[in-house]
Amino acid sequence: MTITTSNPATGETLEDYSELTAEQIETKLAKAAETYASWSKTDYKTRTDLLSAIADAFEKNSEALGRQITLEMGKTFASAKAEAEKCATAFRFYAEHGPALLQDVRWGRAEGNVYTRYLPMGPVLAVMPWNFPLWQAVRFIAPAIMAGNVGLLKHASVTMGCAEMMDRLIREAGAPEGLFQNLVIKSGAVAAILEDDRVVAATLTGSEGAGSAVAETAGKQLKKMVLELGGSDPFIVMPSADIADAAEKAVKARIQNTGQSCICGKRMIVHEDIYEDFMERFRAGMKAVSWGDPFDEGTDMGPLSSFEQRDTVLEQMEKVRGTDATVEFGGEAVGDGGAFMNAGIISGMTTENPLMEEELFGPVAMVFKADDIDDAIRIANRSPYGLGSAVFTQDEAEQQRFANEIESGMTAFNKVLASSPEAPFGGIKRSGYGRELSAFGLHEFMNAKTVFAD
Repeated sequence: MTITTSNPATGETLEDYSELTAEQIETKLAKAAETYASWSKTDYKTRTDLLSAIADAFEKNSEALGRQITLEMGKTFASAKAEAEKCATAFRFYAEHGPALLQDVRWGRAEGNVYTRYLPMGPVLAVMPWNFPLWQAVRFIAPAIMAGNVGLLKHASVTMGCAEMMDRLIREAGAPEGLFQNLVIKSGAVAAILEDDRVVAATLTGSEGAGSAVAETAGKQLKKMVLELGGSDPFIVMPSADIADAAEKAVKARIQNTGQSCICGKRMIVHEDIYEDFMERFRAGMKAVSWGDPFDEGTDMGPLSSFEQRDTVLEQMEKVRGTDATVEFGGEAVGDGGAFMNAGIISGMTTENPLMEEELFGPVAMVFKADDIDDAIRIANRSPYGLGSAVFTQDEAEQQRFANEIESGMTAFNKVLASSPEAPFGGIKRSGYGRELSAFGLHEFMNAKTVFAD
């Protein structure tokens, strides 16, 4: 059996990868357990030196990595190269700050000498998606290396070449064999690996359905999981905002990665007092978005990651056309030979629209008109998801209300929400649980062991 990758901009086949046999999977699990036994005992300098060397490797090979991303899932080459370079910042963050984040925590008010020590746990399985094929995996492996754990990666089939490149670069940077291993497998093989006693935990970034299925297996095995699932992030614009800036950033938020980002603004919630002003600018910006060859510097959007993904969005567009919402323009298949769509806007949305229950993973914005701040918060919280949010307001009192009352794991003011190595990343509700990055991501798969000393 093979896993075949293809170029979504052309439909051409790229590469065939042979799926691992049961015997080969067993060999990799055994190597992971063997490597953990030694890596878990390494000192912090050994770990940070390796992290720095991996960062150097990603920076040196950013163009090759970016090209592989673009070929396999279609994002523009400029953004793909930037993703590879961003990965280096995560490795460097843990190289520079990891030892301090792993220091014992002493509890001064406890009776006697009491402290918590962070200890590694073992091999961790990561099930990762195609939309940020390097960054999503690095958010897991960088803290895992620092923690003293080892990683097993089950990557999305459409970006198997990216996974193979990561595996090779990490080994060439000096990682011991078995510290990080790419598993060329399909989703059906995940459950048996997670059920294996040598695998102590799992992390998954992906769809709600995939997260639920893997979490069920983990739950039966009483193994910890971190889940980063879908999002339908609100992008709220209030009267005190710089309307021109908000409209420009709304376009950027909605079309980044061709709309295939969990934390990009998907539901534009605009106060009625500035609705027409904002919409005039937003419509013009969305209509000006160019699509085409992702290697062309003038292209704003490449294709969607696959024809299957494009068809999913097209089906959602047909569904919304059967409601009282209005498809103003766009959201259509365009071009010949590739999985391209044009940018679009759906207006007249109500919170009863069935699309409110789904994640629209393509370059189409849903727009809502809000009566006031209470209505904006109500619309924002109507979604079953709770990953991120962005709010444009200069009013400090409003900012405090939004920070406290929007049901999401993250909120950004007057900017497009983005992840960063030093800040915790994750959501609530049906967007998952647990956190990646920062100290939180480092500690998620560690034993926070309390010690009562003499």
